[in-house]
Amino acid sequence: MAEIIYFPDKQALNMILDDSGDLTRLVHEKYTELLSGIYGITEASTTGVQNLYKLSEGGQLKLRAFNVNGSVTTSKFDNMYGCRESIVEAIKSASGIMIAGKVAVVAGYGDVGKGTAQALKGMGARIIVTEIDPITALQAAIEGHEVLTMEEACNIGRIFITAREFIYVCNITGCRDIIRSEHLLKMPDNAIVCNLGQYDVEIDVDWLNSNNVGKETIKSQVDRYQLENGRSIILLAEGRAVNLGCAHGHPSFVKSVSFTNQVYAQMELYKHYDQYPIGIYILPKKLDEEVATLHLEHLNVKLTKLTRQQAFYLGLKQNGPFKREYYHY
Repeated sequence: MAEIIYFPDKQALNMILDDSGDLTRLVHEKYTELLSGIYGITEASTTGVQNLYKLSEGGQLKLRAFNVNGSVTTSKFDNMYGCRESIVEAIKSASGIMIAGKVAVVAGYGDVGKGTAQALKGMGARIIVTEIDPITALQAAIEGHEVLTMEEACNIGRIFITAREFIYVCNITGCRDIIRSEHLLKMPDNAIVCNLGQYDVEIDVDWLNSNNVGKETIKSQVDRYQLENGRSIILLAEGRAVNLGCAHGHPSFVKSVSFTNQVYAQMELYKHYDQYPIGIYILPKKLDEEVATLHLEHLNVKLTKLTRQQAFYLGLKQNGPFKREYYHY
């Protein structure tokens, strides 16, 4: 990664476009002499944004940053709609089994979790959600999903077990140690475990590698671990992002929306960096709407136009932004 700090002409970087916070962390820790020449950071991932806030709360953030992941056209489209398609492709490509009728345990009910649960439910799976947040837990319950702890959920599928019954456990938390050894030991034989988060720390892969009595690579990115209790766990993509390891990632249209967000955020920081003191920001609502507008023609969408009277009545401009900053989509 250090190779991308300098251009071939030895000129140092002046903007950071990051996805997971690795470059941001590297510059803050090892290339501090370059900070004064960097306009800012645009961060695309949930994990990277969490790292930005850790730096900020610890007084260590030295650059202005845009939380691109917080833009509506990223959080709802890339995280929810993108995962809604790629998770099914990943599980089907890796295992080739039928999802309908199976129990799917989804750890985390943020935008990625919502898209994942929706996709698997649409395929006929029965959904169990695990959550720490009472608001998203309530959302999951209202959507008709059962909400349990992982300690309960890792056992729940045993009543559905036949010779080759599977549970699908998908992690979307941006956290770590979500599925630990005590959970893996209680799962039914041939449970499929996969991760849709940023890193491979959400599942205790190290424990699987150290405590199995046999490991079989069924095919690329699909490994079966035989445990001492006689059961086996099937791990996809080595615990890394399963939609990249076992599928093709998100559809190109969704990525176009997200990447347009990154470009707009980079342009905004470069042009108006003096308007943003060091801190973390969300892309202005007007630019978020422009990102969406650029993609409407491809879907043959026709927007209704506000009349002058309507705009005056609503207290809006005719060309937007059309929602207040506090609006939750």
